[in-house]
Amino acid sequence: PDTIFRPVRRTYMRMRFATMSVLSAACVVMHVSGAMGAGPTTAPAFTDVSRPFWDTATMTGESVLFIKPADGGQATASLLFEPTAIRSVTSSDGKTIYKEGQDYLLVTGSRQLTLPAGSAIPARTTEELTPPLGSQPFGLVRRDGKGDILFAAGHEYADMQTLVTYTYKLDAASWDVPPPRFAERELPRTIAILRQGAPLKLVLFGDSISTGCNASKWANTPPFQPAYGELLAANLGRAYRSEISFTNHSEGGRTSAWGLEHIGPVAAEKPDLVILAWGMNDSTGEGETCSAETFIANLKGQMAAVRAARPNAEFILVASMLPNKDWRLANPDRVLQYRDAMRKMVGPGIALADLSSVWEAMLTRKPHLDLTGNGVNHPNDFGHRLYAEVIFSLLAQQRPAR
Repeated sequence: PDTIFRPVRRTYMRMRFATMSVLSAACVVMHVSGAMGAGPTTAPAFTDVSRPFWDTATMTGESVLFIKPADGGQATASLLFEPTAIRSVTSSDGKTIYKEGQDYLLVTGSRQLTLPAGSAIPARTTEELTPPLGSQPFGLVRRDGKGDILFAAGHEYADMQTLVTYTYKLDAASWDVPPPRFAERELPRTIAILRQGAPLKLVLFGDSISTGCNASKWANTPPFQPAYGELLAANLGRAYRSEISFTNHSEGGRTSAWGLEHIGPVAAEKPDLVILAWGMNDSTGEGETCSAETFIANLKGQMAAVRAARPNAEFILVASMLPNKDWRLANPDRVLQYRDAMRKMVGPGIALADLSSVWEAMLTRKPHLDLTGNGVNHPNDFGHRLYAEVIFSLLAQQRPAR
């Protein structure tokens, strides 16, 4: 049964929970017209997503959550890359700047940061992040059965996380995930519209990740970074000097099957470009979940409905971030199956934004808690920015490295 929940100070937003096993329903339903949605109490500064870390050898605002051992030893966190120089370490809201030597130490020749005694950087024990069984909503039982996963309805994880900006050596050994390729062959009409500086009608349709869950603007907390859809629209408009009409029809807790049943409003927009971002909820649950074959059929049905109203519409399919593997109901392998199936759909009018592979690679070097917005299946600001960077890279050629 549906339950109404109010997670943060946004009383005008609506939230649904379809079942206890669909955690992504713990997010707002937000429909946005234009490049920006309903604003926070403080307007966010423009967030540039045109220079992702895989093109610049600069990591900006990588999020980490320091874990302190139960024996009282030094708290540690791992970066994606071994830094050549650390430029800044700050709180996630950007208000506090931490000092090297006093608040953090870089272990020489490694990706590891440690916290010396007296550090002002927040740290948590594993026990603090593992509340008792049954204490959290939505059946967040750990896979090992030793407690629940701590759930965050708003910016609680962001408050525990720290942002690190640094340079590193970029080579094939440091990052072997193929970078997103400029999709001029797959999206020729969209690219042509943008190059002409003509208006572009962009529609986003997906689950709670796409509604913006746990982005700081959504949580109405500093630094008020918008979710990935708004970031993308703003950056495209700036890069091409084009008017981007952005509408978000995403809804929390939904699956690709629900999307197929409710594709009508998306088709009615007669969009130039549609971003379809499903998979997290399709993959969630005990026992058999949505098969890759059924998932692809649902996507094809959505595209067919849009093309019936707008024959030359083009599409970006999003391969989702991965959920917390420690959650009993999470099935990250199923998400990867969806990614592999979507790869076969790439062709004229269809491109793939492969967030799954980016997340898969990051999780070999960092824990999920570094990247999460809610502890389970939503990104934080860093993750929303990665979403926008991957999709933007499909639509704009990268500038030469400075």
